[in-house]
Amino acid sequence: MYFTGIIIAVCTFLTIGVWHPIVIKSEYYWGTRPWIVFLLIGVVCIIAALFIENEILSAVVGVFGASALWGIGELFAQRKRVLKGWFPKNPKRLEEYV
Repeated sequence: MYFTGIIIAVCTFLTIGVWHPIVIKSEYYWGTRPWIVFLLIGVVCIIAALFIENEILSAVVGVFGASALWGIGELFAQRKRVLKGWFPKNPKRLEEYV
């Protein structure tokens, strides 16, 4: 039996699970400013995945990079969710929500 697909699927699921709270906490503490960090992480990981010979590791690093890039959009969407009242506002950053 070959477990490559299952391993990649589990790692993808865990990666998405890791990025979800990162996006929420990043928006809470720093607003949308960390988007550039997400971009750098995403681009570096995707480029790195091109040079990793191991198929599983390459796929996992690529998925992590793609999730970081997806997190940019989610960071701005999270800000909208906060403005709608679906998530709590950081009381120390209320001036950014005006």
